Parts: sequence; structure tokens; C-alpha cells
Amino acid sequence: MEKPFKKARELKSLLNRREEETLNSLACFSTRAVRRHKEGHQDNEYRQAFSADADRILNSLAFTRYIDKTQVFSLVRNDHITHRVLHVQLVSRVARTIGRYLGLNQDLIEAASLGHDIGHPPFGHDGERFLSNLTQACDAGHFHHSLQSIQFLDRIERKGKGWNLSLQTMDAIVCHNGEVHSKNLTPEQTRTFEDFDAMTARVSRGPVCDEIPMTLEGCVVRMADTISYIGRDLEDGIRLGLVERSQIPEPCRQSLGRTNGTIVFSLVTDLISNSLDQPLIRFSEPIAQALMELKRFNYKFIYKNPAIKQHLQSIEDIFKCLFERYLTDLEKDNRDSVIFNEFLLDMDEAYQKDHSNPEIVRDFISGMTDSYFIRQAPDRLKPQFVDHV
Repeated sequence: MEKPFKKARELKSLLNRREEETLNSLACFSTRAVRRHKEGHQDNEYRQAFSADADRILNSLAFTRYIDKTQVFSLVRNDHITHRVLHVQLVSRVARTIGRYLGLNQDLIEAASLGHDIGHPPFGHDGERFLSNLTQACDAGHFHHSLQSIQFLDRIERKGKGWNLSLQTMDAIVCHNGEVHSKNLTPEQTRTFEDFDAMTARVSRGPVCDEIPMTLEGCVVRMADTISYIGRDLEDGIRLGLVERSQIPEPCRQSLGRTNGTIVFSLVTDLISNSLDQPLIRFSEPIAQALMELKRFNYKFIYKNPAIKQHLQSIEDIFKCLFERYLTDLEKDNRDSVIFNEFLLDMDEAYQKDHSNPEIVRDFISGMTDSYFIRQAPDRLKPQFVDHV
């Protein structure tokens, strides 16, 4: 087997040299990837580190569950409404396009993009808020889907062994908050695993996760998150009759356009133009202002629209019911419970030793798809699907 192994090492060396020759000097080269645990097979691995990260995320069980996770709209019978699985692919595509023009590492960008929302619980940001209220009440900290993404990828996948992803990939995932409005982002480049662990512990104690990525690639993913959802959510809102295209504020129409395609094109073009050969990622002032105005518009007419909130009381009641049920099952060692036979079965012993009962319940519920979550609920609490909002 020496000959194939030698060939693999040669192929990886070729790719590493190609990066050195073609990428921006400010890019995060694959040879700089740092893992928490040394892996003995790396000498025989033809993939570069961030490429391997992307493959691991793509093949995770948590990634599979993206298929049935809410993006914005829940319980609507419309096959053309965006779900989480499409959103992360859009982020990956937009971010890699930006990264290609800026000479950044597209493998790192892809890995972070694919993994950034893996920790989202059922029913999107509303579910995140409900679950956070429950974890705080049990002294299990604030719930942030970005931290939970790392919880799955680093501590739950592979029956508690995790995927041993690189520091740079996990950092970009934690720091991806595209809901916070940012005109520009300058990476904090000196972060170590010790710094990363301190950062995640600090974030879990507060209500907002707004940390700055350690790489330009992470900054691109964070901007791409915003670019990918802002126009797409608008199109979904128009499709469902919540808003009309004519209502889009005039400054947004003038600077960004009035369709998702033109909005994405305008934002990507501006970001590339203003970030070329710079140690930061930034929008121009006019585009940043138009983007902020469009965010305000979406929040008012889409995200906070009462028409899409009608089922939320029953969803919150289900969160409370299931959290209490599984917590009781753990405390009473009820081995017939699904939390034992569908989540903890064959889980590494270290996981249970290192996590409190509320944290285990948090991990189980946050990993559920929307439909699985509803199936666990008592019939009296189950919401109904609707044909329109």
C-alpha cells in the first residue's frame, strides 16, 4: 500500500503548493488548519484539511436533518418555500463566489457554510427562543444555534466522538451571525483552541452571539448568510401574500433591486469591489444603508407579521411539554423513553458524564426535525398545517 499512500501525499502537496501560488496572502491556507486531536491517518490523506471538514459535515446525521427544518415559515403547504437545507446551500454558493474573487480558501468557506445552521432547533428562531427560555430556567445557559452547531459536530455526532473539525471551521460556524447588521468585518486572527473554548463559554452566558471570526473566510460566510436570506425571505413573503413587491422601500429598490436575484447580485458585487486586496470584508456606505433598511422592512412585514405567528403558542407549549417530559424521564431513569432509545443509545459514556440532564434534553430536542418534534407532542397540542398564511 506504500505506493497509493505516496501518491496521496504527492497529490496533497500539489494542492498545497497551488494554494500558495494562487490564494491571497491573507487567506487561511489549508496547511494552517488546527485540530484539537491529532489524526494518525493524515499522512495517507489526499484531501486537504478544510475539504475533509466539508465532507465530514456533509455526511453528518445532523446535516441530513436540515431537510425538515424551518427557515422562516412553518406549517405552510407550499413546496416552494425556503427550508433550512436550501438556505445553507445558498450561503455556500454565495460565499464561495465571493471567496473566489477575493482569493480566499473556498474549502474553508464551504465547510463553514454547510455547518453554520446545523444547531438550529425545530421551528427556526422562534424555536430557538423557546428552547433558550427553558435552558436558562434550568441553569443550562442561553441557547444559541451557532453554539449548538458545534455541540453536534464536536460532541454528539459519531455517538459522542465528534468529527474533530478544524479550529478555523468551528470558529467560522460560531461567529456566523448574519442577523447582526455589519458594514464591515475585520478578522481576529490570533485565536487558539483555548481562546475558542473561552469564547463559547462566554457566549453561552449571554443573550447574543456576536463574535468576530478569526479568518477572512469566516467573515465572508457571515456576510453571505445575510445576503442569502434577505432577498430570499422577501420572495417567500411575496409568494405567501404577506407583502407586495411595490412595498419595497424606494432606497432599497434603487440601490439593491426589487427581486432576490438583483439583490444578491448587488450585494455580492459591492462586497467584492470594496474588499479586494483589503484585510477586511466590507460593503460601501450606500449599500450598507440600503441593506439595513431592507432588514427593517423584512422584520416589520415578514418576520414579525402576526399572520405567521398564529401557531406559535402551540409550538411553545410543545417545547415546554417535551422538555419537562424528557427531563423527568432522565431523572427517573425511564429506559422506555425515546430520549434513551433514540438519542442516548450507544452514546459514548463521556457524553453523559460531561452533560447535565437539562443539557442532554436540550441536545435531543434541538436536533429534532419539525415533523419529528410534532410527532412527539400530545394530540391536544399538535398544530395544523395551513394552505396559506
